[in-house]
Amino acid sequence: MPRCHAPLAHTPARPGAARAGSWAWAGLLSAWLCSPAQADPGYYLVQPYDNAGLTTVESRYWTVARKDRASVAWPELGLSHGINSRWTSGVFWSWIGPLHGPFTLSTFNWSNQWMLTQGNWPLDVAAHTQWIHDHNDRGGGRLEFGPLLQTDLGRSHLSLNLLFERGLGNNDAQPTQLKLQWQLRHRWQPGLHWGLQGFSELGPWDQWAAHGRQSHRAGPAVFGQLGLGGHESLALSAAWLQGRTYGHSGHMLSLRAAVSF
Repeated sequence: MPRCHAPLAHTPARPGAARAGSWAWAGLLSAWLCSPAQADPGYYLVQPYDNAGLTTVESRYWTVARKDRASVAWPELGLSHGINSRWTSGVFWSWIGPLHGPFTLSTFNWSNQWMLTQGNWPLDVAAHTQWIHDHNDRGGGRLEFGPLLQTDLGRSHLSLNLLFERGLGNNDAQPTQLKLQWQLRHRWQPGLHWGLQGFSELGPWDQWAAHGRQSHRAGPAVFGQLGLGGHESLALSAAWLQGRTYGHSGHMLSLRAAVSF
């Protein structure tokens, strides 16, 4: 989940025109992404589950496109494990590049979700933390944290996440940013659900209502799950979001495939 990534300036150069093209792409990507004092865009809903004893390998791919810019893509690879019925911990790596590659390493992330309630209240509450280390950044990285809320309404599942992002170490001078995630997921058929997702970056948390660089986007999502025998399963999801990202209009596509065993 990048902001302004130094690795883009270190894309391996090739002789002649290829070298010039590489630097031109790096400059374009930097101009596309660099927006002062803005949180990175939400693209994938953080959702806690009881994954006790389960290991999950997942692949994620998301793109951001604007009419006046080349599309940017972030492929990701993650590994997580359910420590117990309340705590799931995982790591994932994120790369960045043009839509069809090549990609350079962007961030390393360590996330944790703790389920504070498990069906004993009408509203389930969980806590989320994620340490984000930008490649080649020695400043201490960033921390994302906040409450995760979810409940059922008939055959529909509602989620609302209120997340804060702040710099650590040498990056702590950056203002703490406020982000919002929501999802409506309807259980249409066994193993096949549809819904809506929305993501917002609201700016510095203490002045978000007056912040002029807010970004919001929303759109349809579809979810599928296939049992592979025993506790093994394959989960797939896709979402198409329209709105503003990094303060500019455009659209976002996110894809996810995860195998749990």
